[in-house]
Amino acid sequence: MRALVVSALGPDYAGCAVQDVPTPHPGPGEVGVRIAAAAVNFPDLLMTRGEYQFKPPCPFVSGMEFCGVIETVGDGVPASRIGEAVIGGAKTGAFAEVAIASAATVRPKPERLSASEACAYSAAYLTAYVALVRRARLEPGEWVLVHGAAGGVGLAAVDLARHLGARVIAAGSSPEKLAIVKDLYQPDAVIDVRGGFRDQVKAITDGRGADVVYDPVGGDLFDESVRCIAFDGRLLVIGFTSGRIPTLSANMPLIKGFSVVGVRAGEYGRQFPQKGAENIAAIDALAASGAIRPRIHAELPLAAWRAAFDLLADRQVVGKAVIRPGL
Repeated sequence: MRALVVSALGPDYAGCAVQDVPTPHPGPGEVGVRIAAAAVNFPDLLMTRGEYQFKPPCPFVSGMEFCGVIETVGDGVPASRIGEAVIGGAKTGAFAEVAIASAATVRPKPERLSASEACAYSAAYLTAYVALVRRARLEPGEWVLVHGAAGGVGLAAVDLARHLGARVIAAGSSPEKLAIVKDLYQPDAVIDVRGGFRDQVKAITDGRGADVVYDPVGGDLFDESVRCIAFDGRLLVIGFTSGRIPTLSANMPLIKGFSVVGVRAGEYGRQFPQKGAENIAAIDALAASGAIRPRIHAELPLAAWRAAFDLLADRQVVGKAVIRPGL
Protein backbone atom coordinates (compact mmCIF):
# COMPACT_ATOMS: atom_id res chain seq x y z
CA MET A 1 0.00 0.00 0.00
CA ARG A 2 0.98 3.67 -0.23
CA ALA A 3 1.53 5.71 2.91
CA LEU A 4 3.06 9.01 3.97
CA VAL A 5 6.12 7.88 5.92
CA VAL A 6 8.18 10.11 8.19
CA SER A 7 11.65 8.54 8.04
CA ALA A 8 13.53 11.37 9.76
CA LEU A 9 12.62 14.53 11.64
CA GLY A 10 13.49 17.88 10.15
CA PRO A 11 12.29 21.24 8.83
CA ASP A 12 10.20 21.65 5.68
CA TYR A 13 9.05 18.00 5.85
CA ALA A 14 12.51 16.90 4.71
CA GLY A 15 12.07 13.41 6.12
CA CYS A 16 8.58 12.83 4.66
CA ALA A 17 7.66 10.93 1.49
CA VAL A 18 4.89 8.76 0.09
CA GLN A 19 6.26 5.23 -0.03
CA ASP A 20 5.13 1.75 -0.91
CA VAL A 21 5.04 -0.21 2.34
CA PRO A 22 3.63 -3.59 3.36
CA THR A 23 -0.09 -3.48 4.06
CA PRO A 24 -0.53 -3.89 7.81
CA HIS A 25 -2.68 -6.65 9.24
CA PRO A 26 -4.78 -6.29 12.37
CA GLY A 27 -3.73 -8.02 15.54
CA PRO A 28 -6.04 -9.31 18.27
CA GLY A 29 -8.83 -6.82 18.98
CA GLU A 30 -7.93 -4.70 15.95
CA VAL A 31 -9.44 -3.89 12.57
CA GLY A 32 -7.91 -2.91 9.25
CA VAL A 33 -9.64 0.11 7.74
CA ARG A 34 -9.52 1.07 4.08
CA ILE A 35 -9.09 4.84 4.35
CA ALA A 36 -11.56 7.03 2.46
CA ALA A 37 -10.45 10.34 3.96
CA ALA A 38 -8.03 11.61 6.61
CA ALA A 39 -8.00 15.10 8.10
CA VAL A 40 -4.84 17.21 8.40
CA ASN A 41 -4.26 18.60 11.90
CA PHE A 42 -1.59 20.97 13.17
CA PRO A 43 0.02 18.25 15.34
CA ASP A 44 0.64 16.24 12.15
CA LEU A 45 2.91 19.05 10.96
CA LEU A 46 4.62 19.40 14.32
CA MET A 47 5.39 15.68 14.53
CA THR A 48 7.37 15.79 11.27
CA ARG A 49 9.79 18.13 13.09
CA GLY A 50 9.71 16.45 16.49
CA GLU A 51 8.02 19.52 17.99
CA TYR A 52 4.85 17.89 19.35
CA GLN A 53 4.58 16.54 22.89
CA PHE A 54 4.08 13.04 21.46
CA LYS A 55 7.25 11.98 19.62
CA PRO A 56 6.85 8.64 17.82
CA PRO A 57 10.07 6.89 16.79
CA CYS A 58 10.92 7.07 13.09
CA PRO A 59 9.85 5.72 10.73
CA PHE A 60 6.15 6.27 11.28
CA VAL A 61 3.09 6.88 9.13
CA SER A 62 1.64 10.36 9.68
CA GLY A 63 -2.02 11.21 10.25
CA MET A 64 -4.36 11.33 13.25
CA GLU A 65 -7.99 11.22 12.04
CA PHE A 66 -9.68 9.01 9.47
CA CYS A 67 -12.90 7.75 7.98
CA GLY A 68 -13.09 4.50 6.08
CA VAL A 69 -14.50 0.99 5.82
CA ILE A 70 -13.42 -2.04 7.84
CA GLU A 71 -11.99 -4.63 5.45
CA THR A 72 -10.09 -7.00 7.77
CA VAL A 73 -10.45 -8.03 11.41
CA GLY A 74 -8.08 -9.52 13.96
CA ASP A 75 -8.67 -12.31 16.44
CA GLY A 76 -11.57 -11.63 18.75
CA VAL A 77 -13.34 -9.26 16.37
CA PRO A 78 -16.48 -10.62 14.64
CA ALA A 79 -16.17 -11.00 10.88
CA SER A 80 -19.60 -9.36 10.65
CA ARG A 81 -17.87 -6.03 11.23
CA ILE A 82 -16.28 -6.18 7.79
CA GLY A 83 -17.94 -3.55 5.62
CA GLU A 84 -18.77 -1.13 8.46
CA ALA A 85 -18.21 2.55 7.69
CA VAL A 86 -16.31 3.94 10.65
CA ILE A 87 -14.40 6.92 11.97
CA GLY A 88 -11.46 6.84 14.30
CA GLY A 89 -8.03 8.04 15.02
CA ALA A 90 -4.78 7.63 16.80
CA LYS A 91 -1.66 9.74 17.02
CA THR A 92 -0.31 8.26 13.76
CA GLY A 93 -1.22 6.03 10.82
CA ALA A 94 -4.08 7.77 9.00
CA PHE A 95 -2.30 9.09 5.87
CA ALA A 96 -2.27 5.70 4.18
CA GLU A 97 -4.46 3.48 2.08
CA VAL A 98 -5.02 1.17 5.07
CA ALA A 99 -4.78 1.92 8.80
CA ILE A 100 -4.93 -0.35 11.82
CA ALA A 101 -7.15 0.68 14.73
CA SER A 102 -8.57 -0.78 17.90
CA ALA A 103 -11.96 -2.32 17.22
CA ALA A 104 -13.18 -0.87 20.51
CA THR A 105 -12.38 2.72 19.60
CA VAL A 106 -13.63 3.08 16.02
CA ARG A 107 -17.14 4.56 15.89
CA PRO A 108 -19.93 4.47 13.32
CA LYS A 109 -19.66 7.13 10.63
CA PRO A 110 -22.52 9.65 10.98
CA GLU A 111 -24.81 9.07 8.02
CA ARG A 112 -25.42 12.80 7.51
CA LEU A 113 -21.76 13.45 6.82
CA SER A 114 -19.58 12.72 3.82
CA ALA A 115 -16.39 10.74 4.39
CA SER A 116 -14.37 13.95 4.39
CA GLU A 117 -16.70 15.67 6.86
CA ALA A 118 -16.78 12.58 9.06
CA CYS A 119 -13.00 12.32 9.31
CA ALA A 120 -12.66 16.01 10.16
CA TYR A 121 -14.81 16.69 13.21
CA SER A 122 -13.61 14.47 16.04
CA ALA A 123 -10.40 16.20 17.18
CA ALA A 124 -11.59 19.76 16.58
CA TYR A 125 -15.04 19.40 18.12
CA LEU A 126 -13.78 17.28 21.00
CA THR A 127 -11.30 20.05 21.82
CA ALA A 128 -14.07 22.65 21.59
CA TYR A 129 -16.43 20.54 23.73
CA VAL A 130 -13.91 19.87 26.49
CA ALA A 131 -12.86 23.53 26.45
CA LEU A 132 -16.29 25.14 26.45
CA VAL A 133 -18.40 22.61 28.33
CA ARG A 134 -16.03 20.87 30.74
CA ARG A 135 -13.36 23.48 31.43
CA ALA A 136 -15.11 26.83 30.91
CA ARG A 137 -18.59 25.64 31.94
CA LEU A 138 -20.01 28.00 29.35
CA GLU A 139 -23.44 29.46 30.11
CA PRO A 140 -26.01 30.59 27.51
CA GLY A 141 -25.71 34.29 26.77
CA GLU A 142 -22.04 34.56 27.73
CA TRP A 143 -19.62 36.24 25.34
CA VAL A 144 -16.99 33.96 23.78
CA LEU A 145 -14.00 35.39 21.93
CA VAL A 146 -12.65 32.75 19.53
CA HIS A 147 -9.17 33.34 18.13
CA GLY A 148 -8.13 31.61 14.93
CA ALA A 149 -11.83 31.34 14.13
CA ALA A 150 -11.29 30.21 10.54
CA GLY A 151 -9.03 27.29 11.44
CA GLY A 152 -10.33 23.81 12.15
CA VAL A 153 -10.13 24.07 15.94
CA GLY A 154 -11.37 27.68 16.03
CA LEU A 155 -14.24 27.11 13.62
CA ALA A 156 -15.42 24.15 15.70
CA ALA A 157 -15.51 26.44 18.74
CA VAL A 158 -17.55 29.05 16.86
CA ASP A 159 -20.01 26.39 15.72
CA LEU A 160 -20.34 24.68 19.10
CA ALA A 161 -20.54 27.91 21.12
CA ARG A 162 -23.41 29.11 18.94
CA HIS A 163 -25.18 25.77 19.47
CA LEU A 164 -24.71 26.17 23.24
CA GLY A 165 -26.43 29.54 23.20
CA ALA A 166 -23.38 31.75 23.69
CA ARG A 167 -22.72 35.05 21.96
CA VAL A 168 -19.69 34.59 19.74
CA ILE A 169 -16.99 36.97 18.55
CA ALA A 170 -15.07 35.29 15.73
CA ALA A 171 -11.55 36.73 15.50
CA GLY A 172 -8.91 36.35 12.82
CA SER A 173 -6.47 38.18 10.60
CA SER A 174 -7.99 37.54 7.15
CA PRO A 175 -11.09 39.53 6.15
CA GLU A 176 -11.76 37.04 3.36
CA LYS A 177 -11.78 34.06 5.69
CA LEU A 178 -13.78 35.90 8.32
CA ALA A 179 -16.39 36.69 5.68
CA ILE A 180 -16.80 32.96 5.04
CA VAL A 181 -17.14 32.29 8.77
CA LYS A 182 -19.71 35.04 9.11
CA ASP A 183 -21.75 33.79 6.16
CA LEU A 184 -21.76 30.11 7.12
CA TYR A 185 -21.78 30.19 10.94
CA GLN A 186 -23.34 33.58 11.77
CA PRO A 187 -21.34 34.63 14.85
CA ASP A 188 -22.62 37.70 16.65
CA ALA A 189 -19.54 39.66 15.60
CA VAL A 190 -16.37 39.23 13.58
CA ILE A 191 -13.18 41.19 14.25
CA ASP A 192 -9.89 41.58 12.46
CA VAL A 193 -7.16 41.32 15.10
CA ARG A 194 -4.52 43.08 13.05
CA GLY A 195 -3.67 46.35 14.76
CA GLY A 196 -5.24 45.24 18.05
CA PHE A 197 -8.64 44.05 19.20
CA ARG A 198 -9.00 45.06 22.85
CA ASP A 199 -11.18 48.09 22.18
CA GLN A 200 -13.32 46.21 19.65
CA VAL A 201 -14.09 43.45 22.16
CA LYS A 202 -14.87 45.98 24.89
CA ALA A 203 -17.23 47.89 22.58
CA ILE A 204 -19.05 44.74 21.42
CA THR A 205 -19.56 43.55 25.01
CA ASP A 206 -20.66 46.97 26.34
CA GLY A 207 -17.41 47.39 28.23
CA ARG A 208 -17.56 44.11 30.12
CA GLY A 209 -15.13 42.08 28.03
CA ALA A 210 -15.30 38.45 26.92
CA ASP A 211 -16.49 35.94 29.49
CA VAL A 212 -14.54 33.18 27.74
CA VAL A 213 -11.50 33.49 25.48
CA TYR A 214 -10.73 30.46 23.33
CA ASP A 215 -7.09 30.75 22.24
CA PRO A 216 -5.35 28.21 20.01
CA VAL A 217 -2.90 30.86 18.79
CA GLY A 218 -1.01 32.20 21.81
CA GLY A 219 1.68 34.84 21.42
CA ASP A 220 0.50 38.43 21.09
CA LEU A 221 -3.15 37.41 20.95
CA PHE A 222 -2.93 35.86 24.40
CA ASP A 223 -1.25 38.98 25.74
CA GLU A 224 -3.98 41.29 24.47
CA SER A 225 -6.77 38.90 25.48
CA VAL A 226 -5.74 39.50 29.09
CA ARG A 227 -6.69 43.15 28.51
CA CYS A 228 -10.22 42.43 27.32
CA ILE A 229 -11.40 39.50 29.41
CA ALA A 230 -14.29 40.03 31.81
CA PHE A 231 -14.10 39.73 35.56
CA ASP A 232 -14.62 36.05 36.45
CA GLY A 233 -13.67 35.20 32.86
CA ARG A 234 -11.94 32.03 31.66
CA LEU A 235 -8.97 32.24 29.31
CA LEU A 236 -8.70 28.86 27.61
CA VAL A 237 -5.19 27.86 26.52
CA ILE A 238 -5.66 25.57 23.50
CA GLY A 239 -2.31 25.84 21.72
CA PHE A 240 0.36 28.06 20.25
CA THR A 241 0.08 28.15 16.48
CA SER A 242 1.73 31.58 16.53
CA GLY A 243 4.93 29.87 17.58
CA ARG A 244 5.37 31.83 20.81
CA ILE A 245 4.31 30.46 24.19
CA PRO A 246 3.23 33.52 26.19
CA THR A 247 3.82 34.17 29.87
CA LEU A 248 1.57 35.93 32.36
CA SER A 249 2.28 37.84 35.55
CA ALA A 250 0.23 36.38 38.39
CA ASN A 251 -1.04 39.80 39.41
CA MET A 252 -3.15 40.06 36.26
CA PRO A 253 -5.58 37.20 37.03
CA LEU A 254 -5.58 38.37 40.64
CA ILE A 255 -6.56 41.95 39.83
CA LYS A 256 -8.96 41.11 37.02
CA GLY A 257 -10.42 38.02 38.70
CA PHE A 258 -10.08 35.66 35.74
CA SER A 259 -8.82 32.10 35.37
CA VAL A 260 -6.27 30.70 32.93
CA VAL A 261 -7.40 27.20 32.02
CA GLY A 262 -5.37 24.62 30.12
CA VAL A 263 -7.19 22.38 27.64
CA ARG A 264 -5.93 18.97 26.51
CA ALA A 265 -9.00 17.14 25.31
CA GLY A 266 -7.36 13.75 24.84
CA GLU A 267 -5.61 13.85 28.19
CA TYR A 268 -8.86 14.93 29.85
CA GLY A 269 -10.45 11.73 28.59
CA ARG A 270 -7.52 9.64 29.76
CA GLN A 271 -7.62 11.17 33.24
CA PHE A 272 -11.42 10.89 33.47
CA PRO A 273 -12.42 7.88 31.31
CA GLN A 274 -16.14 8.09 32.05
CA LYS A 275 -16.28 11.79 31.22
CA GLY A 276 -14.10 11.13 28.16
CA ALA A 277 -16.62 8.60 26.84
CA GLU A 278 -19.42 11.06 27.53
CA ASN A 279 -17.58 13.78 25.61
CA ILE A 280 -17.15 11.62 22.53
CA ALA A 281 -20.75 10.46 22.70
CA ALA A 282 -21.86 14.10 22.91
CA ILE A 283 -20.01 15.27 19.80
CA ASP A 284 -21.07 12.15 17.87
CA ALA A 285 -24.70 12.87 18.75
CA LEU A 286 -24.31 16.48 17.60
CA ALA A 287 -22.82 15.32 14.31
CA ALA A 288 -25.50 12.70 13.77
CA SER A 289 -28.29 15.23 14.39
CA GLY A 290 -26.82 17.89 12.13
CA ALA A 291 -26.36 20.32 15.04
CA ILE A 292 -22.70 20.86 14.12
CA ARG A 293 -21.35 21.39 10.63
CA PRO A 294 -17.67 20.66 9.94
CA ARG A 295 -16.41 22.55 6.88
CA ILE A 296 -14.04 21.01 4.34
CA HIS A 297 -11.75 23.54 2.71
CA ALA A 298 -10.00 21.17 0.29
CA GLU A 299 -9.73 17.49 -0.60
CA LEU A 300 -6.41 16.34 -2.01
CA PRO A 301 -4.89 12.99 -3.06
CA LEU A 302 -2.18 11.34 -0.99
CA ALA A 303 0.42 12.37 -3.57
CA ALA A 304 -0.44 16.02 -2.84
CA TRP A 305 0.16 15.71 0.92
CA ARG A 306 2.66 18.58 0.88
CA ALA A 307 0.07 20.93 -0.61
CA ALA A 308 -2.38 19.85 2.10
CA PHE A 309 0.20 20.49 4.82
CA ASP A 310 1.09 23.88 3.31
CA LEU A 311 -2.56 24.95 3.29
CA LEU A 312 -2.57 24.53 7.05
CA ALA A 313 0.89 25.93 7.69
CA ASP A 314 0.20 29.03 5.58
CA ARG A 315 -3.12 29.71 7.36
CA GLN A 316 -5.11 29.34 4.12
CA VAL A 317 -7.67 26.89 5.46
CA VAL A 318 -11.21 27.74 6.53
CA GLY A 319 -12.13 24.54 8.35
CA LYS A 320 -10.15 21.44 7.42
CA ALA A 321 -7.95 20.16 4.63
CA VAL A 322 -8.44 16.46 3.92
CA ILE A 323 -6.27 13.82 2.26
CA ARG A 324 -8.11 11.19 0.23
CA PRO A 325 -5.86 8.24 -0.68
CA GLY A 326 -8.31 6.98 -3.32
CA LEU A 327 -8.17 10.13 -5.44
